Amino acid sequence: MKRHLFAIALVAALGAYVEGQQAPPGGATTKAEGTVLKNKAPVNKDLLRVKLPKPQEADLSNGVHLIFLEDRRTPQVNFSMIIDGAGGYYDPAGIPGLAGFTATLMREGTTTKTSEQISEQLDRLASAVSVNSGITSPSATVNGNGLTNNIDTVLALMADVLMNPSFPQTEIDRFKARTRALLMQQRTQPGFLASERLNKVIYGDHPMARVSATPASLEALTRDALVEFHKTHFVPDRAVLGVTGDMTFEQVKAKAEAAFAGWKKSGAALPAQTEAAALSGPSVSLVVRPNSVQTSLRVGTQSIERKDPDFFPLTVANRILGGPFGRLFEHLREQKGYTYGANSFFSSSRIRGAWTASTDVRSEVTDPALTDLLAEIKQMRDVPVPAKDLDNAKRAIVGSFALLLENPNAILANYIDRHFYGLPADYWDTYASKIEAVTAADVQRVAQKYWTPERLQIVAVGDLAKVEPALKKLGTVQVFDADGNPISK
Repeated sequence: MKRHLFAIALVAALGAYVEGQQAPPGGATTKAEGTVLKNKAPVNKDLLRVKLPKPQEADLSNGVHLIFLEDRRTPQVNFSMIIDGAGGYYDPAGIPGLAGFTATLMREGTTTKTSEQISEQLDRLASAVSVNSGITSPSATVNGNGLTNNIDTVLALMADVLMNPSFPQTEIDRFKARTRALLMQQRTQPGFLASERLNKVIYGDHPMARVSATPASLEALTRDALVEFHKTHFVPDRAVLGVTGDMTFEQVKAKAEAAFAGWKKSGAALPAQTEAAALSGPSVSLVVRPNSVQTSLRVGTQSIERKDPDFFPLTVANRILGGPFGRLFEHLREQKGYTYGANSFFSSSRIRGAWTASTDVRSEVTDPALTDLLAEIKQMRDVPVPAKDLDNAKRAIVGSFALLLENPNAILANYIDRHFYGLPADYWDTYASKIEAVTAADVQRVAQKYWTPERLQIVAVGDLAKVEPALKKLGTVQVFDADGNPISK
């Protein structure tokens, strides 16, 4: 209840602030006689103080770390088992996508149940169990949820899928047929081609460069490869089980011990993630898409690790530049009408992630749109952000954070992140104050550090004749076809 009231108060404060920037609709015709309209609303400038509910934590007998957050508002329980070392980052070099293939097919049958039997049982219980793994993530996740009264059955199904997948050949064949068409279709999408080329110039041959499985890795997929990857990587040694819902900590711990009793430690060490090679300089790349009526533009570079002290100032700087209604959106869409949208974002993990600014524009405005995009990045480096822009960005970040706290699954995800990245115990309690402490000098410093011209990688996907002249103004252009092969001219 306290969290609910806290969020309502915060939203009210934010709403007042937004209204304070706008003129009253319809002018001053509705004011009562003698009323003087000041055209502004009061703004609460007090620092938001967050006190999050604390999780209960313990290690199960097989090494799984349990994080539990009690939530009695509905008779439901949510589970997330994060298996560190089972993600796409650890794909064998010649089989990109194997971790994702394994995760998807684990749900398609166990040693005692077919895929249909699992689905029918979950449907009857109004419950769900799924397995996911990102192409560059170091971990895989098994999610489950159900009503409190059915939770023993749901947890048993989740444990069965996690520990006893059978990988039936019929399901592998069906998966290949479905995925083959998807892999062909994605190569027709300019956004995919832009991401593929940008990751390549940022990360080189590093695992973080992957954006998708390939047709070759799909055709090479065998049941033996799935069984071996599951046996080697889906181990409890470094797993984290996050639970939130209508139970006590003692109940959850006892049920988890019983459900995962057969999941034994492997004792194998997790290979450390390694950093990609540092960037050697800027680059300009063009992926040719003949007769394309639009150009997909991406400007990116390597960013930072999750524990880097620059995480907070870079978060604020990115919000000002490319967040919702940020400078890129305002300039490229609202002022110039080049595009429907323009934004930027950055990722960070145990190793350096990437920062990317992106937009899709009409082919004929490629030159001015790219010029204006780069000018906005330059302005972030050269000119301190005004106090109003800085305050708006920090207030929006803190407001978004506070709204997330209404969702117990989001709070639990924050605590899982804290455990996964080894963040301080009070990290989320002090998140808002750290955002508030960012100054205009901090924002300019990180813009000058990470967004220098020498670090920026430019990628465009579009028609050669319409796009190449604009790119040549920025340096030597490397040209590729839609399959990623270099084109000599």
